[in-house]
Amino acid sequence: MESFRSLVTSGEAKLLLLCLTALSVIQHAQAQVRVSPPEHWVSTWATSQPIGPTTTLGGGRGGPPGPQPQPGVTPSGSPAPTPVQAPSAPSSAQPGRGRGPQMNAPATINDQTVRMVVHASIGGSRIRLEFSNALNGAPLEIGAARVALSNKNSAIVPGTDRSLTFSGKTSCVLGPGVLLYSDPVSLDVPAFSDLAVSIYLPKDTGPPTNHSLGMHTAQISKGDTTTQTVMPEPVLTRAYLWLSAVDVIAPTDAFAVVALGDSITDGQGTTVDANLNWTAVLAKRLAANKATAHVAVLNQGVAGNQVLRDLAGVSALARFDRDVLSRPGVKWLVVFEGINDISLHGQPDSADPLTSEDLIAAYRQLIARAHTYGIRVVGATIGPQEGTRLGTPNADAIRNATNQWIRTGGAFDAVVDLDAAVRDPGHPSRLRSDFDSGDHIHINDPGNQAMANAFDLAIFKK
Repeated sequence: MESFRSLVTSGEAKLLLLCLTALSVIQHAQAQVRVSPPEHWVSTWATSQPIGPTTTLGGGRGGPPGPQPQPGVTPSGSPAPTPVQAPSAPSSAQPGRGRGPQMNAPATINDQTVRMVVHASIGGSRIRLEFSNALNGAPLEIGAARVALSNKNSAIVPGTDRSLTFSGKTSCVLGPGVLLYSDPVSLDVPAFSDLAVSIYLPKDTGPPTNHSLGMHTAQISKGDTTTQTVMPEPVLTRAYLWLSAVDVIAPTDAFAVVALGDSITDGQGTTVDANLNWTAVLAKRLAANKATAHVAVLNQGVAGNQVLRDLAGVSALARFDRDVLSRPGVKWLVVFEGINDISLHGQPDSADPLTSEDLIAAYRQLIARAHTYGIRVVGATIGPQEGTRLGTPNADAIRNATNQWIRTGGAFDAVVDLDAAVRDPGHPSRLRSDFDSGDHIHINDPGNQAMANAFDLAIFKK
């Protein structure tokens, strides 16, 4: 009997030893295959590309309706961009003609290189770029693409030039409607640095997918000049062509704020190549505060855009997924849009009339969709436009009713009173004269500073 018990005990010991050995092997194997935490990508720059119906507003300028500055000239005195719906003649995009900045995107690119400048918000040591063929119905071939830190004009900083690849290849083809990330590339990108992005298009592209009111000067040269330090004999444009975003690897607490807006957010009325629109100034304010230095600001303004209806591209409701949800790292959304809806449809004789309740219902939809994805929303009040052709008392009544709901309705997670920041205190239906870019609706450099200053940075600490 004792012998039997000894055998049982011995067997149990062996079984226990086997189990412990197997557990040790499993734990060791798990340690060997354990993967690193996923990289935390955050967009540091982005732009919206108007897709769908486009109709010229305000005498062909593509911004909100009403009186416009001198044709082809911005309030700062430099040539002004116009919308993609009125493309320049193909000859205007040919290099070597000694022309100044073209007022819109070229009609086509063929055996040419485009070098564009983008202004980063937060920095990083690894980046990737997103290209979009959303507008075209035909495949787009990119023959080469490079990124570098930008120096003056089209020049690049020596030693910073990097070749971009796509699944390991230096060229790629984007099918119709396709968005494509480049492979990540190591490049030390300081916060608020300018990047030069160069792409070579070897074949006739047709009308480019673009953002026409770029507020930065881009250059176009003949042939593949992506590796050259300075672009030879360039023709200039203000449009971003096919480039839709730049992302960086960021600390886990970093995130982005998306500004969904129209031409006022886009920067019309500010100085070109100076990064003085309110989104860029807000990004600098956030960076100067230690508690918010990890926050990027993305400008998704579209000149002439409406909240409810298609006109300058599809409506804000229709572009929400593409321009907000698709951006990595988004935690906050600022909704600053509605003046075009009010101007065009808030008149007593409007064929398709608008009420403040219509706008409010649309805002509620944007809030609900953002909340579904864990994104908090700042509501921005709409500024005045008295003095424009459509700045009528009826339109202003709709604007005031909408603003009152934004301020007091409690639907937004936070509110910024941009109307109060730029209106004339003695005449609230009119812009402050020192903030008026000259057309009574778009805001100049000091006015954009005032709008950025109106934000309580504490809301972005939540």
